[in-house]
Amino acid sequence: MTGIRQRQLAQADACLAVLRIELEVALRHLHRLCSEDGRLSAPLLDASQSVSYALAFAKAEIEASQVMLKYAAGVVADSTLVTDMALVFCAGNIRTVWHRLLAHSTEAGLCQSKLLGLMGSDPLAGFLAEHGEVSRSAALGAQLVERNSVHLPSGLDTEKDMIRESFARFTEQVVMPQAEHIHRFDTDIPEDIIKGAAELGCFGTSIPERFGGLMPDEPHDSISMLVVTEELSRGSLGAAGSLITRPEIAARALLAGGTEAQKQLWLPRLASGEKLAAIALTEPDFGSNVAGLSLKARQIENGWVLNGAKTWCTFAGRADVVVVIARTDPDSGKGHRGLSMFMVEKPPFTGHEFNYRNSAGGSLSGKAIPTIGYRGMHSYDLSFDNLVVPDTALVGGEAGLGKGFHLAMAGLSGGRIQTSARACGVMKAALERAVSYSIDRKVFDASIGSYQLTQVKLARMWAALTASRQFSYAVARMLDSGAGKMEASLVKLFSCHAAEWVTREAMQIHGGLGYAEETDVSRYFVDARVLSIFEGTEETLALKVIARELIASAGRNSMKENSQIENYLTGNH
Repeated sequence: MTGIRQRQLAQADACLAVLRIELEVALRHLHRLCSEDGRLSAPLLDASQSVSYALAFAKAEIEASQVMLKYAAGVVADSTLVTDMALVFCAGNIRTVWHRLLAHSTEAGLCQSKLLGLMGSDPLAGFLAEHGEVSRSAALGAQLVERNSVHLPSGLDTEKDMIRESFARFTEQVVMPQAEHIHRFDTDIPEDIIKGAAELGCFGTSIPERFGGLMPDEPHDSISMLVVTEELSRGSLGAAGSLITRPEIAARALLAGGTEAQKQLWLPRLASGEKLAAIALTEPDFGSNVAGLSLKARQIENGWVLNGAKTWCTFAGRADVVVVIARTDPDSGKGHRGLSMFMVEKPPFTGHEFNYRNSAGGSLSGKAIPTIGYRGMHSYDLSFDNLVVPDTALVGGEAGLGKGFHLAMAGLSGGRIQTSARACGVMKAALERAVSYSIDRKVFDASIGSYQLTQVKLARMWAALTASRQFSYAVARMLDSGAGKMEASLVKLFSCHAAEWVTREAMQIHGGLGYAEETDVSRYFVDARVLSIFEGTEETLALKVIARELIASAGRNSMKENSQIENYLTGNH
């Protein structure tokens, strides 16, 4: 990398450092505002939801920008293009974060005059003057149109790139030809997709090799799972890209707290696709509030009896096992400490309804919820009516009692980075269609790809996709090392929000044709809409996970000496 490029990346990094200080000051202010007797107060946090929501997004945008700078610094092929993209992306996010902070300066305890002054002084002013101009984005978009390819170096090893190529071929040959029919007629996922994905090892990407999966035993490596997910989601979110999600969540939960016998029983079968899983967490009255779940599990001789309802249980009909969180302690006051996890076996069913009568006693019935997108998987309302399950269904055995919440959280961290990869797949498909259409479509005797506004849109879409992908890789590495649970929520927040915007712009570039069901981009648009809802809604992640952790961390950091922060707080701007 040339000295000029290094200087430019360093300049962008300096701008992000300035915004990090502002964000930290805001978080410390909220910690003081929302604390009682030294502890964060839930009611006080709820009274600051608007500013907390904005700061969660600001954090996501800063971290995504940082990841892009690191990616640009390390890439060799297409280094000039990638660096230009990273700088344009950072410039856009610097403006966005600054606007968020300024709009909420009063609630965040920030000095408005200082914020206004940032835009007129270096490093922000100089960097934005050089890289924030529209001409920079337009030039990047023009390169994309000329290349007619969204491909960029992954930054991964050769093995991962080979895995990507294998699943890309499967997606193009098997998934894509069926995707539109599955969506239009809300059919089941065809067996050739499930079988073909299983033969390629799709279901074992998050399961260690010692249990028949593809993930190394030590150290764990979740990036293959992200690579596979993105390519399958590029073909169809509902019929392919989400096949990995449920075994990913189930496997992480079993690895975190299952007995050795349960691991030996379930993990090889999940890895091979012999057993397909569904996850039953959400209840009609609780949504993402896992601690408030009320489906009851009552212990009997040699087993448990389950009674209650679950909703939005995706793939429950076709699944062979449903991972269920139930309340095993009747004392509702114990909250999440009274929850346990069960592996509930059932026969697979096709169609939109099923009714399973268990020979051991009781029944489990399900009815698919009609949805505007994400079809093929089918999401069900479930009713457990005195359903009897054996003692061996309790994950972790006796030691697993009361551990259901923690096991679910262990599973969902992986599910959230996997969802970010699903978002990348949908974005990639939408961007590919948008680029191709912009080249072919003529308006006023010129291709729409030759117009500045289209080029700017395409450039921003390309950068959002690339940043989301690299961000998910970075967080996967953190999770594999035992950290990164909050960051998993952060990358989901960023990438899923980006996917909604990218698919919207792809549809807009297609004009009226994009609104027609016969066009793939209309499917991408409605599919992308679910990404910010499942695996933790955007609001829940922003407020209850990300902002809460950031504010708590800021409180801990306030005990440490930081001259830049202290100068700000004492008015020495």
